Amino acid sequence: MSEFYDPMLYMSTPEHPNTMSVVVELKDAIDGTILQEVVEELRVRFPYFYVKAVAEGNDLSAEPNPLPMTVRNTWDPINFNSPQSNYHLTAWKYEGSRMAMEMSHALSDGAGVMPYIKSTVYLYLCRKTGLALDPAGIRLPGDVIRESETGNPFAGLDIDGAKLPMYTKSPIGDFYRVNDGEDNEQQLHCIKIAESELICYCRDYDGSPNAMIAVLLARAAKEYAPENDKTVSVAVAIDYKAMLGSFDNYRMYANVVELDFPKNRSLDDLMKSCTVARGQMMLQAQPENALWAVKNRKLTYEKLSQLPLEVKLGAVAKSAGSMRWSFTVSYVNSRSFGSTDPYIDAVYAIAEPGVSDISCEIFCNNHNFVLSISQTFKADRFIELFLKELSSVGINYEVFRKEPLHMAGIEPFKSN
Repeated sequence: MSEFYDPMLYMSTPEHPNTMSVVVELKDAIDGTILQEVVEELRVRFPYFYVKAVAEGNDLSAEPNPLPMTVRNTWDPINFNSPQSNYHLTAWKYEGSRMAMEMSHALSDGAGVMPYIKSTVYLYLCRKTGLALDPAGIRLPGDVIRESETGNPFAGLDIDGAKLPMYTKSPIGDFYRVNDGEDNEQQLHCIKIAESELICYCRDYDGSPNAMIAVLLARAAKEYAPENDKTVSVAVAIDYKAMLGSFDNYRMYANVVELDFPKNRSLDDLMKSCTVARGQMMLQAQPENALWAVKNRKLTYEKLSQLPLEVKLGAVAKSAGSMRWSFTVSYVNSRSFGSTDPYIDAVYAIAEPGVSDISCEIFCNNHNFVLSISQTFKADRFIELFLKELSSVGINYEVFRKEPLHMAGIEPFKSN
């Protein structure tokens, strides 16, 4: 039986698949046979990713899936929970010199999947090169799977005793929309920035990478539609698990802090704007806020457990996938893939922009940041304005990917 901290799988729907991806671009072409072998070999080390959704009473649970995880030589999307994916909620794909893992975000998050990605890349490159690369920091078949990795990430915490935090922020109802609803062809842009350069500007302007990018997105939005009087709303992902001391658990428990940029607030002074954004983040990103969020998740789980599965698959899931912010920003700081770094050109994360018009995933690895900007429309004008904002503060960049956003979808879950 599922626990309150387990994946809420029914939150993924065909309309809002809630898919995430991590892409690794290597210097040489991918050998699909080796990749398939490695993916299957890692089943014993990461069994919690080799699962299917099974209806059990009023809930869906993630159960072991004995069928092979699919590895396809195309970027064309497939659907999870279908014969295309062997009913898995995770799949791999490759094309040219890049490989990607796609997963239902309900299962895990960027921090949770990173050990799996690193292990896959490590074993793949050892086989491909014939070299015994240094395995430091890599999880391998035969390792003991620790309780901290798979158990209750909040064990030992007084969840029921959590008190209302000193500061909470109410969401903005009528917020700024970038997409006017007429263009729904999703697009992806990947932008590379030297780590030293972005960190230098963050230091000079009193900004963290996620706060600074949030401010620059808001500045671009004001330029995009200067007549729009609505408040720009930005959700910045926060790893509440880590905030409460659980650094190792695979489960998805990122939450968000919300930044607002009203029409009447000038963003001309970048340092002041970043300071205000960081202040908003710090007020919301406190351990007491994290524990309160866990308590509310537990209470929500207990309430939803009384509802028939059909209701969860319908109204509840639809509500969870509704539009909530202008932008979402997430920052995964990997820093290094260890001994495999010399073989890697770029690593980046992608998130389906289901609850915002634009999703920006920030990934740092091997001395480079990559901004993966997924938008719910095709037109380039907003991206051009955002790039102009980067240039305006002296940040050099390289746009190395511009393509349609191809992410795995999901077939509807069914009750018994």
